[in-house]
Amino acid sequence: MAMDVVDYEIRGAEMQFVEVELDPGEAAIGEAGSMMFMDAGIQLDTVFGDGSAQQGGFFGKLLGAGKRLVTGESLFTTVYANQATRKQRVAFAAPYPGKILDIDLRQVGGTLICQKDAFLCAARGVSLGIAFQQKLSVGFFGGEGFIMQKLEGDGMAFVHAGGTCVKRELAAGETLMVDTGCLVAHTLGVNFEIQYVGKIKTALFGGEGLFFARLSGPGTVWLQSLPFSRLASRVFAAAPQKGGSREEGSLLGGFAAGGLAGGLLDVDGDGE
Repeated sequence: MAMDVVDYEIRGAEMQFVEVELDPGEAAIGEAGSMMFMDAGIQLDTVFGDGSAQQGGFFGKLLGAGKRLVTGESLFTTVYANQATRKQRVAFAAPYPGKILDIDLRQVGGTLICQKDAFLCAARGVSLGIAFQQKLSVGFFGGEGFIMQKLEGDGMAFVHAGGTCVKRELAAGETLMVDTGCLVAHTLGVNFEIQYVGKIKTALFGGEGLFFARLSGPGTVWLQSLPFSRLASRVFAAAPQKGGSREEGSLLGGFAAGGLAGGLLDVDGDGE
């Protein structure tokens, strides 16, 4: 399927969104729940699969849907097509604080391997597939399991990284050690392995887990400073564990609570 060539603009700083401009007849595909706003001339169509196999018959659609189901995504993809006679815009928002990466698949060899929840949107024609990890160690301890998403085509794709993102170019034989949750995406030539931290004491008390991701070039890798799993664990740790409220500052919180309770109980207004 021919790729649509779309214009776009990434807006915002910590909570970004990408605004895609579609010429008449062009379309973009988006992850379920990612749409922020769109012009009135945009037509929505929910398709079975990834949107790239619409002309492949029922079995092509079924295969595309099966790939997305295996990666933990919805069976359906939303296609946003410009049915008007002039340019229209549609915007897709990031799910949590971080950066939206604009990646031209033609410049990375036509294939990008990314974590399962990183995909945000793409030009129509980009295929969303699956990439199986070949090694058991990566599947069990790599943070993303055996299956990652594979984006294929020659159009624009947009993926989301948590926190701040850094892009590293690895030469042939160059190796980078990474926390397993901080890997966002890599090109097809990068070798992804798992390495034990080396010492029991470091594994138990170092706070970095038991394993590192070992990435070897040649190729390009994108890393994130705030994986969603890390953000969720911090939120869960700070949340009330017994159903009550948690005050940020016990002394000040106690005075505030006491004053409020006194005001409520002093019904006759004499201060006693």
